[in-house]
Amino acid sequence: MFFTCTQSNHDFCQHGTEHLNSSSLHEAIEIASLSVPSQGRGFRTTLKARPTKGQQPKPASVKTAAGKRFNVDMHCHYQNNEVAAMAAPLKPFEKEPSIIYANQMTREVNMKQMKDRANKLSDIATRLSDMDRMQIDVQIVSPSPSQYYYYAEPDFGLELSRASNDRIAEIVATTPDRFAGMCTVPLQNPKMAVKELERCVKKLGMRGVEICTNVNGIDLADKRLGLDKFFAKAQELDVVVFMHPMGFTHADRMTDHYFNNIIGNPLESTLAVSHLIFGGVLDRFPKLKFVVAHGGGFLAHYHARMDHGWKARPDSSTMIKKKPSSYLKKFYFDTITFDTGLLESLIQKYGAKHVVMGSDYPYDMADDKPVQSVKSIEQLSPAEQNLILGGNAARLFNLRKR
Repeated sequence: MFFTCTQSNHDFCQHGTEHLNSSSLHEAIEIASLSVPSQGRGFRTTLKARPTKGQQPKPASVKTAAGKRFNVDMHCHYQNNEVAAMAAPLKPFEKEPSIIYANQMTREVNMKQMKDRANKLSDIATRLSDMDRMQIDVQIVSPSPSQYYYYAEPDFGLELSRASNDRIAEIVATTPDRFAGMCTVPLQNPKMAVKELERCVKKLGMRGVEICTNVNGIDLADKRLGLDKFFAKAQELDVVVFMHPMGFTHADRMTDHYFNNIIGNPLESTLAVSHLIFGGVLDRFPKLKFVVAHGGGFLAHYHARMDHGWKARPDSSTMIKKKPSSYLKKFYFDTITFDTGLLESLIQKYGAKHVVMGSDYPYDMADDKPVQSVKSIEQLSPAEQNLILGGNAARLFNLRKR
């Protein structure tokens, strides 16, 4: 995954090249400019929205294999190469800590991954073949996190978001029995984010919105961002807010061993969820539907210390009156834990109704066998298993079988 360097309060990274030697910078440029097959067979390359103006979204009509299964992968990404080309003048490679906060070996592995998985990221025929192999009936496709572009000027950020969203809507419209979509919005400007979210839901039929765990290093509950307008609109529209990190934003000590992702991603989610809880966002918007990536980060499994601090210290209870773990039960978590015992614990703590299957397709940190991961938990009843495999996603994202 990739994220924005934020050790400056400016929109653009002010020190990123200090972390790069000239050889690494050339590698970064090569990664950013990779040319791959962009759309796959049977898809047009235009970015026009397919639904007509004013059309209200309808539940996705999803086929199942003879009615016997309904497996939904709600955590999978699409890389839009046309949008990447549009954003190239922003020099994203100077802002992504996968390059900035990484040693030379990690940069080389990242470059190889982008080349090896290019088709999986952007070619629909390849994706459909992989879905069949993985026993996935439906993917709820979200943009690659590297394409949030929160560091862009707001007007350009909106343009990039619209192009990304229109393409995902086109994919869904062309193959509605296999795909549903989530959008991205320019959170650097709440007013624009609200407008784009409303367009995506009401005109493009999007089922949710993917957001990062911070906006250019500012926490989601921080009043400087003014995101209450966005949260209010997401609650009003009753759409899922899928929170996906791009690594930890202060990762100077995570350059080796791919710690940027291995530790940084769950740490970012832990911090973001904590700010949402302690900052009162869940009190102000109690009907928000947050899904947290990667099994909820560390906090989902280590909540007791948070509760103790809230009881023991007045500076930990300034904005909420209930214990923090009670808010955690409002969140939903994907299944990406890589450990049967950990996934089982997550289900026991928050209930089968609050866990949704995800893979993180198509990255190397993905669970390539998410269906088997769920089925490996012997303690699940058939009904609970079906909820996690697809029933919860169908409810949250308003899908229906046919």
